[in-house]
Amino acid sequence: MKNLSRLNVIRVLAFSTLLILPATLAAQNRPPILEKIAKTYGIDSWDKVDAIRYTWNGEITGLFKAAHKWEWEPKTGKISYEGTDKDGKPVKVTYDSSQLSSQSDQVKNEVEPAFVNDNYWLLFPFHAYWDTSATVTDEGMKKVPIGAGSADLVSVKYPAEAGGYTPGDTWELYVGKDNRVQQMVYHRGGPKPPRLVTVTWAGYKKAGPLLVSTEHRGPADGKPLHIFISEVAVKLTGSDTWTKAQ
Repeated sequence: MKNLSRLNVIRVLAFSTLLILPATLAAQNRPPILEKIAKTYGIDSWDKVDAIRYTWNGEITGLFKAAHKWEWEPKTGKISYEGTDKDGKPVKVTYDSSQLSSQSDQVKNEVEPAFVNDNYWLLFPFHAYWDTSATVTDEGMKKVPIGAGSADLVSVKYPAEAGGYTPGDTWELYVGKDNRVQQMVYHRGGPKPPRLVTVTWAGYKKAGPLLVSTEHRGPADGKPLHIFISEVAVKLTGSDTWTKAQ
């Protein structure tokens, strides 16, 4: 089983410990649909989430197959990871994301980038709302890239000068009338593959107050891509039990 960081899979802008940003800050110069999407996925209840765990699974036919198991405490920055390193050897580590400078090279160069990538797949509607450096535009109704039908195209473009893993990335969300993302097109800002990814957003489940899409299929630079998120569960404030996604 090969490690994704070795194969130049999608990388997105880095972020520190994610807490609730003031709504007025996140809403500045943003189209109203962005907040509607975030609310649909449960952002109003994010402050009730003490921990979230999930397994990110990805495969591009003939290129890679990998699974990353995560447990994240967004209020403390604690992250636990189980997976493999670039040589396929098992890795199990727990670290504080707010203290990256004191972590091992493996955490800084492999584990943390994988966490950022996988977390954006899990919670991108929240990241689009939180990431005020991104330019968000509502392009109106457009034909969906996969299959028939149309949806509201919401473009989220990160600035090239912002730094991070792949500055200049653009995520195009095709949003239904229920404010759920139906499909997504990802354009990488840099030269590394995959440069173009088009996927469905399906397999919707509720994990406590959070709505998550667990199934993504489509082409990545013309090759079949399948990303699915399993074993999603949340631990809410005041509870010692995990609420599994259903």
